[in-house]
Amino acid sequence: MAALPRLVCASSVVLVVWAGFCSAVCVEVPSETEAVQGKHMKLLCISCMKREEVTASTVVEWFYRPEGGKDEPIYEYRKTNHEFPSRFSGRLQWNGSKDMQDVSITVLNVTLNDSGIYTCNITREFEFEIHRPLFTSSRLIHLTVVEEAGEDFTSVISEIMMYILLVFLTLWLLIEMVYCYRKVSKAEEAAQENATDYLAIPSENKENCAVPVEE
Repeated sequence: MAALPRLVCASSVVLVVWAGFCSAVCVEVPSETEAVQGKHMKLLCISCMKREEVTASTVVEWFYRPEGGKDEPIYEYRKTNHEFPSRFSGRLQWNGSKDMQDVSITVLNVTLNDSGIYTCNITREFEFEIHRPLFTSSRLIHLTVVEEAGEDFTSVISEIMMYILLVFLTLWLLIEMVYCYRKVSKAEEAAQENATDYLAIPSENKENCAVPVEE
């Protein structure tokens, strides 16, 4: 029984940290704007739903506009995936999520001619009992294709910050566990001392003796 309070305290700390990592949150992150020739490039398009419990039908339209040109449809999702005939024929791949909050596509085997402006249009029709409102949103991606990848200092800094954060969270978890352990140990020692003092009192005086117990 003495180990039970320690286990409960440590488990509570672990659960708090684990819940912080595992809680699913939709974040509208912008897409990368530089691709490398011959590599695959994911065109990120995220449109979060404020009320995920409401059923909605989603239509996604992707357009491409070269420098000095006009928008041309290249991909569409309307219950099923459809790729339009274009310079990207056979090189587009759906990369969205089941809940239709991530409606990204991937361009396979990127070429230098793929530089330009990509537009992601999202149309949602929410299925309420009384009415069916429409909501639209759009994302623009100015993509530049380079022959070789350069040093990305931003990604290096992001990795360093990620490792620092992991180290900080690990140390914080250890400190919390040590704190809980010492707190429970002190409470047990105080309870044992009170019990010892109580047993040392003559039996005829125990009826009038109240042993204080620390919380």
